[in-house]
Parts: sequence; C-alpha cells; structure tokens
Amino acid sequence: MSFFKSIFDKPWAYQGEDPSLGGLEIAEGMHPKRIALRVFLAIVSVVFMLFIVAYYIRMDLSDWRPMPEPTLLWINSLVLFVCSIIMQWTRGAAKADQRNKVKWGMVAAGIFTLGFIFGQLNAWEELNNAGYYLASNPANAFFYLLTGLHGLHILGGLWVWTSSTFKVWSGTEVKAIRLSVELCAVYWHFLLLVWLVLFGLLTYT
Repeated sequence: MSFFKSIFDKPWAYQGEDPSLGGLEIAEGMHPKRIALRVFLAIVSVVFMLFIVAYYIRMDLSDWRPMPEPTLLWINSLVLFVCSIIMQWTRGAAKADQRNKVKWGMVAAGIFTLGFIFGQLNAWEELNNAGYYLASNPANAFFYLLTGLHGLHILGGLWVWTSSTFKVWSGTEVKAIRLSVELCAVYWHFLLLVWLVLFGLLTYT
C-alpha cells in the first residue's frame, strides 16, 4: 500500500526519504511522475523537431504548394490558450486545497480542450470540402500529419485529465490529486507551445 500512497503524496512539500523507494533519498521536485513527464516531453519535442526539419527540407522542392490558412485555426489557437490559462488557475486552486475551484476548473479545461479538438476536425473538413486532400500535395500531407499528431497528444492528455477529474468529483481529497493536476497543467502548457510553433510554421511558410 505504501507504493499507492506515494503516488498521491506531496513531494513538493518535503525533502528526504520516500518510503516507497526503500529509504532512498529524493530531492524536492524529483517525484518519479515528474521525471517521467520530463522524459516524455523531451522525446515528444525531438519527434516534433524532426518533423519540422523534414517540413523545411520538403518545402524547397518545386511541387510544394502551400495550403490556405483556415480562419478557424486562429479560433482554435485562442481556445487552447484559454484552456492553458484555466489549467494553470486550477493548479493554483489545487495547491490552495480549494476543492470546488479544482472541480470546476478541471471541467472547464476539459470542455475547452474538446472544443479545440472539434475545431481542428472542422478545419480538416473545411479544407477537404475546398479540395485540399491529404494525397493531393506534400504540403497537404504535412498539414494533416502535424495537426493530427498534435491532436493525438492532446487526446493522450485527456486520459489523465479524465482520471483526475473523476477522482475529485467522486470525493477524493484535493491533496491526493494535486500532483496529477500539476502535471496536467505542465502538459497543457507544453502542448500550447508546440501548437504555437506548428501554427506559425503552417500558416507563415
């Protein structure tokens, strides 16, 4: 049971031994989940950087025809930005042990996140209706690939969000999910940063 207890512990509140690690010393901020998220974000960053490099190399060839910029992408960017702000606000509420704010903050963040995903799907539909199909041009393929890959990472984040939201609404103490809320906020900030880079790449090149 000590292992499961450590998952919901407050590693930012102390330095010293973690009982679940057999008496090993851990520093503040070095909880295994934090380390795992950092490693994962580093891997994801490398993957997106490789795609961006490939994008720049491919766009220099003569058959590259840039896609138009759907207005909906600007709206989607704003939605994701607001979602990131809500996540940060919820993170602060979790640290202050404000249960109601955490409950509604998580719900609002989920709604805005789903809004972003549906907005991206609508952008895809808009482009398809205009004749910009996946296989029509390399620029089209990169657009769908990059936006789709980003969307998949958001869906992955929603899995953790769903678990944390269910727990806080089912009566779990805020301190038990504080770390999960914090990691969700960090992940959403990261996804916002990645999207801003992709958005600039896709709309201004």
